[in-house]
Amino acid sequence: MQLNGIPASPGRAGGRVVRVADAPGEPPVGPVPTDPDTEAGRIGPAMELVSARLQARADAATGDAKDVLEATITMVGDPALLENAENLVREGRPAPRAVWEAANTFADMLAAMGGYMGERATDVRDVRDRIVAELQGLPAPGVADLAEPAVLVAADLAPADTAGLRPGVALALVTEQGGPTSHTAILARSLGIPAVVGCAGARELVAGGFVVVDGTTGAVEEVGSAEEAAVIVEAVDAVEWDGTGRTADGHLVPLLANVGDAEGAAAAAERRAQGVGLFRTELAFLSATEEPSEKRQREVYDGVLGAFAGKPVTARTLDAGADKPLPFLTLEGEPNPALGVRGLRIARVPGIGADVLERQLAGLAAAAKETGAELKVMAPMVATAEEARFFVQRCRAHGIGSAGVMIEIPAAVLVAREIMAEVDFVSVGTNDLAQYLFAADRQSGAVAALNDPWQPALLRLIRMLGEASAETGVPVGVCGEAAADPALAPVLVGLGVATLSMGSGALAAVGASLADLTLEQCRAMAAAACAAPDPITARQAAASTP
Repeated sequence: MQLNGIPASPGRAGGRVVRVADAPGEPPVGPVPTDPDTEAGRIGPAMELVSARLQARADAATGDAKDVLEATITMVGDPALLENAENLVREGRPAPRAVWEAANTFADMLAAMGGYMGERATDVRDVRDRIVAELQGLPAPGVADLAEPAVLVAADLAPADTAGLRPGVALALVTEQGGPTSHTAILARSLGIPAVVGCAGARELVAGGFVVVDGTTGAVEEVGSAEEAAVIVEAVDAVEWDGTGRTADGHLVPLLANVGDAEGAAAAAERRAQGVGLFRTELAFLSATEEPSEKRQREVYDGVLGAFAGKPVTARTLDAGADKPLPFLTLEGEPNPALGVRGLRIARVPGIGADVLERQLAGLAAAAKETGAELKVMAPMVATAEEARFFVQRCRAHGIGSAGVMIEIPAAVLVAREIMAEVDFVSVGTNDLAQYLFAADRQSGAVAALNDPWQPALLRLIRMLGEASAETGVPVGVCGEAAADPALAPVLVGLGVATLSMGSGALAAVGASLADLTLEQCRAMAAAACAAPDPITARQAAASTP
């Protein structure tokens, strides 16, 4: 059996399935407490115990794991949660039920917001389950200590569980729920653990059986034994790459890395990335309630750029809004934030984000001067040539010599030549481009098939960009997850893509794939895939092209 979900953390691993136990069920409504004040008084100490356990994990963690755990601890100690739960006890609920209802109200509110904030509802429910278990005298829910390396399969994983995992022991993660911006996905990428989320049917995988998980493509395949899993994984891990992206006939295709922090940049440099094609600068902002200080921003920028002195680093300016809302950059009352003021658009709203953009560009320019990296900066959510012109002007004002834009909106493809007349390069975010092309939320497992990067409609859009690039001389790169697929990478090159940027774990496999093919073979594969009627046929057509 093979299942398909949403790729959340690149890499491939195989091993025995361990099912993560679900949290205790919904606590009963009764009985009515005989002493409401005493019953209500149990909640605060239970919250403190849960907070202390999580704090111990946070103290032992670093990087994203520490940040996520500390954010969860803040939820545990939320005075509003405690007050609401105590009030419900005085209205006649037992303490476990009161916490359940109070937390659910908060979680439902977040879920209704959707996107990044919707993902935080899972964190609140985890806090709820831990406090309820403590009040009921039950073991804390989540991942038990693993006796041996395993693939973890769950309905979902709480951030506190994911943050405590150790690479090499937790071989891979598969969850039925969640999206690529969930804390599970963020932490899995930070830890270098392959992960697939939004995988329908995952809980049908047999505990004790064996699977191979591909966090780059989203495939989860059941196999017969540990030996069979090892053979499949080793076949991928054994690929050789000399560190230079090129086709068999010498056509250069620089292979770059997608990173979000200094640790990710160091790992990418160790894996011989030829630079950074996507530096997600917003990861320094996501847990902030106010704009990070200039010092904090510089620490993040210096850490990433410093790992690639003398090499290109393409920084994407703050991509806030929609699935990544920030308290200090949020417009109230947007009916559909994904189609509203996000990315570069925020910087053009008076009194909202213009100064944030200026400070970010200044910080990036200073970090480039300090580290010696070849800084390139691009803006997200650009739809018109006028928007591109505005952004390039702001970059030039800060002495940034290479400025470009993300191609994530179908309209930008249709006016690609006009946009390319304004910029030095463009980069395709295949995740968002597919989302807007198919009107399919990329965080929704129900429509995951529409966001398949092998969709011929998406490939045809990229072909249009390649044609515009050939006419204008402005290079086009791909920094979406599509670039990490060793089978799809040659197709992208055949469509006219000049550079590919991906999770660093995919670099060697993509490099080896390109090295086996000539540029003309890549072009033939691209033509075959674009002519196909559906993504499955497109894969087959590309694979069978001589």
